[in-house]
Amino acid sequence: MGTPSLARGAGQHVLIVAGEADLAELLAATLELAGYRVDLTGAAAEALARLDAQRFDLVLVDTALPELAGIDAAGRPVIAHRPPVLYLTACDTLDRLLPELGPGGKDYVTKPLRVVEVLTRTQMLLRGAGTGRAAGAPGYGDLVLDDTLCRARRGTRDLGLTPAEYRLLRHLLVNAHQVLSKEQIGHHLWGDFRGDNAIEQLVSRLRRKVDRASPALIHTRRGFGYWLGEDAGDG
Repeated sequence: MGTPSLARGAGQHVLIVAGEADLAELLAATLELAGYRVDLTGAAAEALARLDAQRFDLVLVDTALPELAGIDAAGRPVIAHRPPVLYLTACDTLDRLLPELGPGGKDYVTKPLRVVEVLTRTQMLLRGAGTGRAAGAPGYGDLVLDDTLCRARRGTRDLGLTPAEYRLLRHLLVNAHQVLSKEQIGHHLWGDFRGDNAIEQLVSRLRRKVDRASPALIHTRRGFGYWLGEDAGDG
């Protein structure tokens, strides 16, 4: 399986809201190299002022920023154009984070950040905003996840996933065409590595639900790990 190219932009205007200088510089350099126009601010009040003064296609927000609620709270000044938001967070537990995000054009990536994940989620949010598709709804082909309800479907079929299966599927989808080791999966799901058997059983259960009566999307790269995507002849 070849290495896929990184998701790239087409000049869209992105506002980065991050108080940590190193993080802001990393994000700005990453997005500019990928073809986006970038503005930076380290304060929620300044972010609101910029959003009110000009149009942005996407906002990246570090959840560690003080007074974060000021960006998205009810009762604040009405902003004519409210772009989708990508949150950068140290919390990777869906049931704790998603109620804070609520419905709409919002998504998150977990820290420490992975460049490929930031660029992929950025592109998916922008694609959803530009096409009328539910912004921020992760998907691959006929596989669609609904983060507001923590449900997944393949075509018209509801997959009936457990919380662990949903988190695993989302992690594979966000990193589509990237091989994830068992150690990486274990640390993402549980914060530690629980051994090969636990991961193998979870992947097996998920595969039975996702790939039943459908072209397979979840594949094994023997000796390396698992990946999601169209079959490249290495399952």
